[in-house]
Amino acid sequence: MLCGCVSPGEEKQEQTVMIDNPDVVIIGSEIEGAYLARAAQDEGLSVVILDPRKQAGGQLLQGQMLYLDEPTDASNNTLLQGKVGQLFDEYKKGNIRKLKDFEAYYKQLLSGIHIESGIEILSLDKDQAGENKQALKRLTYKNQAGEEKTVEAKYWVENTDFAYLSSQLSQDRIPGVESIFNLEEKAHMASSIMMKFKGVDWDSFQKAVMGLDQAAREERYGGTTYVTNTFTWGFGNVGSSYTPTREDIFLRGLNIVNQKDGEALINALLIYNVDPSDSERVEEAVALGKAETDRVLTHLQKELPGWEKAQVNGYPDYLYIRDYDRYVTDYVLTATDMFSGSMFWDNVSIGGYPLDIQGVIGDRWGRALGKPDKYGMPLRSFMLKDYSNVLVAGKNVGATAPAYGSARIQPNTSLAGEVIGIILGQIDGKTELADLTEEDMKELHAYIEKKYKIELNSESGANKIANYTEEELILIDKGHLIVSK
Repeated sequence: MLCGCVSPGEEKQEQTVMIDNPDVVIIGSEIEGAYLARAAQDEGLSVVILDPRKQAGGQLLQGQMLYLDEPTDASNNTLLQGKVGQLFDEYKKGNIRKLKDFEAYYKQLLSGIHIESGIEILSLDKDQAGENKQALKRLTYKNQAGEEKTVEAKYWVENTDFAYLSSQLSQDRIPGVESIFNLEEKAHMASSIMMKFKGVDWDSFQKAVMGLDQAAREERYGGTTYVTNTFTWGFGNVGSSYTPTREDIFLRGLNIVNQKDGEALINALLIYNVDPSDSERVEEAVALGKAETDRVLTHLQKELPGWEKAQVNGYPDYLYIRDYDRYVTDYVLTATDMFSGSMFWDNVSIGGYPLDIQGVIGDRWGRALGKPDKYGMPLRSFMLKDYSNVLVAGKNVGATAPAYGSARIQPNTSLAGEVIGIILGQIDGKTELADLTEEDMKELHAYIEKKYKIELNSESGANKIANYTEEELILIDKGHLIVSK
């Protein structure tokens, strides 16, 4: 059993510059890993972020994916907790909506934590850690100035959108969406380029669309179309009536966020076959997306009331990457875990969201596999298999392709990142991450609830597959059977 928990910052002083041997090295600067960094440093650990991208912030800042999806249970109760819950509070209030707001938030989140951008990993040194696991001991990299540096750490975190670290440590790839779409070759969900507009009359837009009765609204714009003061859903007919310039581009239904002052951002323009580890393909896709955005504007001006005077409001310099190679973790979440409402003794997040599989070039609309109630996300799904001290964050979570459709949502893994950061601070010098027991986790959960008001000992979610046959459960886990309400 662990010894008594300490309060954040009691044992170690905050580090504000690069140090040679930090406690935690995080590879990549996506927001989910940033929550882990903040929590670990607040708990007294020293943290360094080494980012292979030239600019920090990943999909949130560089991709400007500012349409935030909220996880809810079957009764539509929010599952938000922790720091990401606080972000959503400000988002819903309208205090954080525009890029500059998110940039300020991100900067504050990582205050005092050193980030070095544009690094290239040159070598990784490993040692044996017990009979069945290895430990990553040191990493040698080249910085933007061309200098070689070596860093050692107790813990390492994969936090890129292209598995930069984990792909060099493991060859055990989790099968991707090719298994859902019955493809012979490896495949990934479509990426998106976010479309930014100004000159939108949101009040007129909302009144015109919602002034129609449901039948008329769905006939004109598509099923489940809805406009609130903040968001839209639906508009599938607007997407399907648009003819893109290329086969690898597609306009789906419109997820729009009202950024206020006549500004709006749309998550809808898909680009297929983007490998985020291929910088040339990423640059090509960004250029294609920018050009296509100009054409989409003309389409929206014709199709959407209140958008007649809309203009393009700039472009992001990067994409929203949903999906890339992921590698086997100590536990790989399955679709049946989610639909049965499973909870785990080592929960680090309580998740919830439909199993939303965005499409591939041969199946453009993708698959909606059903919506679970709530489910647990275990620490083991964030521990790279065969390693005692390597963790994964964000979209690197260990989940099968169908389960990944829900697990991938930012708030699910942001909460996990924060909780893992707390755990790393609490176990430092007491026990190894891989040796944590159920009794240890009970103690950690109690501390996290008391100190951070994060509840991880939730009752199981509703079991939506209790009456399914064994054969049907197998199909669910393959993504070949939709779970009805």
